[in-house]
Amino acid sequence: MSKARLVDFAEIPGVTCPCGTARRAFADVPGFPATIHVTEIKADAEKHYHKRLTEAYYILECGPSARMELDDEIVPLKPGHCVLIPPGVRHRALGEMKVLIVAIPKFDPLDEWLD
Repeated sequence: MSKARLVDFAEIPGVTCPCGTARRAFADVPGFPATIHVTEIKADAEKHYHKRLTEAYYILECGPSARMELDDEIVPLKPGHCVLIPPGVRHRALGEMKVLIVAIPKFDPLDEWLD
């Protein structure tokens, strides 16, 4: 990576994922070890896990009853919370929310597993 890059998430096409709709940045930047996603999570997000990816979810917006299921534990969420999800942890958001996700290494759609 030899120079700075600026992206406008509003210009990145959304893609469907088990959570809702994700806009993913920097997947095409050689040498950058991660992807950054802005994801609008739907109320009925699917529980899933990754075998290689670690994800950090930073909660941008959510309602007062928003929660996250992490394996068999349910934790309450509010804007400003950040959740670190290591490989193998089954997870899903409960309730609509908007999150910033850092995926390390870069997101790979083949590493998205449903039970």
